Amino acid sequence: MKGFLATVSIVTGALLAAGCATHKYVRNTTAPIQAKVDQVGDQTNKNSQEIDDTKKQVQQVDDKAQSGISAAQERASTADQHAATADQHANDALNKANQAGQSADQANHGLDSLRQVVANIDDYKLQTSATVPFKFNQFTLTADAKQDLDKLAGEIKSNKRYFIAVEGFTDNIGAKQYNEALSRRRADSVVEYLVGNADIPIYRIHMVGLGEEKPVDEGRNRAARAKNRRVEVKVYSADQVTASLDGHTAQSAPSANQ
Repeated sequence: MKGFLATVSIVTGALLAAGCATHKYVRNTTAPIQAKVDQVGDQTNKNSQEIDDTKKQVQQVDDKAQSGISAAQERASTADQHAATADQHANDALNKANQAGQSADQANHGLDSLRQVVANIDDYKLQTSATVPFKFNQFTLTADAKQDLDKLAGEIKSNKRYFIAVEGFTDNIGAKQYNEALSRRRADSVVEYLVGNADIPIYRIHMVGLGEEKPVDEGRNRAARAKNRRVEVKVYSADQVTASLDGHTAQSAPSANQ
């Protein structure tokens, strides 16, 4: 009996010793593996963090790029608007230059026409004149103005060689272009009356609108401006020169009794 128990004790001790050795082996074997797993996990977490940081940086760069693109597009749009405005100003300046050139051409053409119609212009001298006043911003003839024009027409009915210069003017209130148009309307009113009511041939009249140019009074008050709102009508005649030449010819001709 004692021998059996001794045998059992030996076997049990051997089993226990074997079990302890197995656990120690497992620990020694799995420990490095676990360390590797932990290292890999740490590296994975680190890589994930770096990936997230990189994504944030990329997003920031993209946001800045989009902001830069928007700003560039806005500057380009502003530049286009400025360029369009500059083009419009250039076109306006060109149109004004063309208008000025046309006005100069018309003035030159009118002067040429006058020279063609009125031969020997130096022979024509101022015979009579009249000044027709106008109210502010008006181009309608008053009753007094019509009487003055009737008187002027009566003085030249017997003339044979004459022409009439009709010059319209305004004061210096308002835009220059508007005043030039208004001065022409005033001159037109005088011409229409002379032709329609005083039976003056239209081809003897030369009309021009000069706006606020050539003021008769440089003052800045109401009275000065009233004087400048006018149409000047001047009659130039060569009849006196013709009569003088005719008389000289008659005196130079030999007498029939000689």
